[in-house]
Amino acid sequence: MATVVLLHKPYGVLSQFTAEAGHATLKDLVPIADVYPAGRLDKDSEGLLVLTDDGQLQHAIANPKSKNGAVGKTYWAQVEGQITAAACEQIAYGVKLKDGLTLPASCRPIDEPPQLEPRDPPIRVRKHIPDSWCEVTLFEGRNRQVRRMCAAVGFPVLRLIRYQVGPWTLEGIAQGSHKTLQHRGHSL
Repeated sequence: MATVVLLHKPYGVLSQFTAEAGHATLKDLVPIADVYPAGRLDKDSEGLLVLTDDGQLQHAIANPKSKNGAVGKTYWAQVEGQITAAACEQIAYGVKLKDGLTLPASCRPIDEPPQLEPRDPPIRVRKHIPDSWCEVTLFEGRNRQVRRMCAAVGFPVLRLIRYQVGPWTLEGIAQGSHKTLQHRGHSL
């Protein structure tokens, strides 16, 4: 049995256990030995981070070229401007970034998720520019990919929350808290 920890990572926390001056790390939130993150979330992103003591499961989640196929990761992005169906369609078909064309993804406008806790610090708000939300599901994991894709189609990201990784979601996990599960096998 593998240990799986589902952490609701807050804004500003580094996705590592190694201390770094002036920054909170996973060590501050997860008092469980010998689990490691399956992938990363940037310091300025929030949401679901999966940690495990199973190296094969960790590889299956973090590696987009895993033999079982890439694990889907779903994000909620608050963007500057009113996200359009055309922008979501561009994201769905792939966006040309400096490091090449992204794989197809899914994207759709959504209402602000009702269960969100306020971000600390709050996002910047512009009086004359609206913001909106979209849900993006990726099957690859490039550095800051959702942020770069949204910016490339004209909608810079103000707040980014990973809601789901494979079968696991943030449901019922308060910000800064975690839930520990036992998982059978090395696949999802």
